[in-house]
Amino acid sequence: MPIEILMPALSPTMEEGTLTKWFIKEGDTVSSGDLLAEIETDKATMEFEAVDEGVIAKILVPEGSEGIKVKTVIAILLEDGESTDDMNLTDARKTPPAQQESKILLTKESDPKKVVTTDNSINKSEQRIFASPLARRIAAHKGLDLNTIKGTAPHGRIIKSDVEKAITTINNPPLYDANADAVRETVLSPSRLSDDNVTKIYEKREYEIIKLDGMRKTIAARLTEAKQTVPHFYLRRDIMLDEILDLKGKLNRQLADSGVKISVNDFIIKACALALQQVPDANAVWAGDKILKLKSSDVAVAVAIEGGLFTPVLQDADKKSLSTLSSQMKDLAARARNRKLAPHEYQGGSFAISNLGMFGIDSFDAVINPPHGAILAIGAGTKRPIVRDDGTLGVATVMSVTLSVDHRTIDGTLGSKLLTAIVDNLENPIAMLAW
Repeated sequence: MPIEILMPALSPTMEEGTLTKWFIKEGDTVSSGDLLAEIETDKATMEFEAVDEGVIAKILVPEGSEGIKVKTVIAILLEDGESTDDMNLTDARKTPPAQQESKILLTKESDPKKVVTTDNSINKSEQRIFASPLARRIAAHKGLDLNTIKGTAPHGRIIKSDVEKAITTINNPPLYDANADAVRETVLSPSRLSDDNVTKIYEKREYEIIKLDGMRKTIAARLTEAKQTVPHFYLRRDIMLDEILDLKGKLNRQLADSGVKISVNDFIIKACALALQQVPDANAVWAGDKILKLKSSDVAVAVAIEGGLFTPVLQDADKKSLSTLSSQMKDLAARARNRKLAPHEYQGGSFAISNLGMFGIDSFDAVINPPHGAILAIGAGTKRPIVRDDGTLGVATVMSVTLSVDHRTIDGTLGSKLLTAIVDNLENPIAMLAW
């Protein structure tokens, strides 16, 4: 029986991807382990290997195709002894979406010359409406005609959110400018600003369209979800860096021949990892109906790349030396910029660090990356006047940080303890070397 080669899920969060390149062509014989295609996910470009042996009978999705849903049939493989006669490509699941839209179906009871097409010229009332039972109940209760609602689920299926959006539009009708050449909706809130409306606003201005890749789409979706669903609260502290800067200089002079160079960021990673051990109840993530309290300190660090960012995770960071953390971080950052990280290298962890101090930013509030419980935003270390413990005035290098906390997972007092532990570790760096 012919084998369907499906669009793989190359990471737990992958929902769709871009088939950037085929390594095979129709008629090629492949064995288990052979490279079939190169696929771009939301975070990386990865190679897809064959699992079965046989002959590639049909490639259904051309290379360069974007937005291919996971489990979509992308090719057909024939096993030994099978021929193209064994294939049944009339199944809609084996037909690329672009072909499905223009597909022509012959009816059994009618004249063979008479055809029924699936294009948009058919009266909507004569088409079958795909909708979830809940969407149907809500629409019936509100007296809405499902024919007037556009479904956003796969295959145009109407779901609860589509009906609720339609209800919102009815309850808050658009305002119109009677003096405009064309009827335009006056935007009252971001939720009502459609893609077409944004384009219309700037139709008389010059602009360049930048096509969104999978990474930028995923970042937009995840950060929108994070700000809408995660109850953030923020804790701020200033940290004296003079002792760290002094210790960093001594260590780097001693490590000069080894090629290892410790950075302030390495100290920050270590300090956060230790703080998660010192305040273990804060080493946790939100899992919907439960909280997962982690044993190890797995710390994610935001790395900016062209078109987006990665958050590679340093596992067991509390148990590693500063030189090991430095080497691993440099390796992860380099491979992140080339989009060569494996999914397990940028997923997981309970805590993240985002450092914009190197860009001269004094302070900022970072958005939590679910399911993390918190993220620490690092500002620049700058010379500032201070009042010392003995009441005298002095000058110190001070760094401002903001801890963004998921209130579902970590309460205010617990978050304060975590940030205090981080500050204590950074202001007393010698003690960190004993761990």
